[in-house]
Amino acid sequence: MKKVLISGTGLFTPEESITNQELIDSFNAYVELFNQRHAAEIERGEVQALRTSFPEFVEKASGIKARYVINKSGILDPERMYPIIAERSDDEQSMQCEMAVKAVQEALAKAGKTGADIDAVIVACSNMQRAYPAMSIEIQNAIGAKGFAFDMNVACSSATFGLQTAADMIRSGSAKCVLMVNPEICSGHLEWRDRNCHFIFGDVCTTVILESEETCTNPQAWEIVGTKLQTQFSNNIRNNFGFLNRCDESGVGKRDKLFHQEGLKVFKEVCPMVAEQISQHLGELSLVSTDLKRMWLHQANSNMNALIARRVLDRDPTPEESPTILDTYANTSSAGSIIAFHLHNQDLATGDVGVICSFGAGYSIGSVIVKKR
Repeated sequence: MKKVLISGTGLFTPEESITNQELIDSFNAYVELFNQRHAAEIERGEVQALRTSFPEFVEKASGIKARYVINKSGILDPERMYPIIAERSDDEQSMQCEMAVKAVQEALAKAGKTGADIDAVIVACSNMQRAYPAMSIEIQNAIGAKGFAFDMNVACSSATFGLQTAADMIRSGSAKCVLMVNPEICSGHLEWRDRNCHFIFGDVCTTVILESEETCTNPQAWEIVGTKLQTQFSNNIRNNFGFLNRCDESGVGKRDKLFHQEGLKVFKEVCPMVAEQISQHLGELSLVSTDLKRMWLHQANSNMNALIARRVLDRDPTPEESPTILDTYANTSSAGSIIAFHLHNQDLATGDVGVICSFGAGYSIGSVIVKKR
């Protein structure tokens, strides 16, 4: 079977970051305004008073200390509480395309490629900023790539599903060099006024270039040893925003039109599934947990990652074995495991094995076993 390699990765990080303290100060100001404006209804028992929060709660619940965002001022304005992102004309690059182009340049440089060497582009992320034309086709045009392009969405697992899709295309011969892109503007679909989830997400863009062994010139490339995907339907993580919303005015602007979840249920149900998938995947490839030098896990929650790694390794992982980036980036949906891989793989030696794993709404789980060349 044709060997497929990851020959380059790239990362775009927004300039603005919000600390937990800044976020909580803004949220508590919103809570005070809400409770003042609804004091009469609260007193009559018609409206429930909102509770303030504190930075220690956020860090304990998630491990997050800060998050990068496209726009900070709109999110921190207690009268607004969502980002300010201006409309662009059809003749201008979209925000997701702009983010992608910046991240792609780093990946191309690492792979020793130009845009013209790319013959397929996959955009795999949680939310596309428009229905069509596909974001991937716009990015394909912006970087001068050939061939074809398409978008796909498996929520937080989009990147690992995209990696398997790209690897399968290269093995089948339908593409020779594939660019997989994850432009995540999570701040746009988050309810910043919800105490239980307003701290979770950040914005970022990651890119991965995949190609066959025959064309790869990067001596630091990673071989994809195997991929494994799994889905199981669940309503515990959901976002009901879509073009059909306008067909029933009673639902417009309602809470379910943004990200919402049953966090405790997700924790209890997903962690065992992910640990089992990684262990099964290793076994299918005649590998064992002691062969794993690194676990680049989906960066949603530090407690989830610690539990998953512990179950796979049958012991507590070291910080090096399961690196964390969500303390500064927060949950960046599909991009999280790719950020971890991008920033924490240079110290590994030839022959070392690791797993890139993501999991999220669906439920969906993707694991990609890789080996250093």
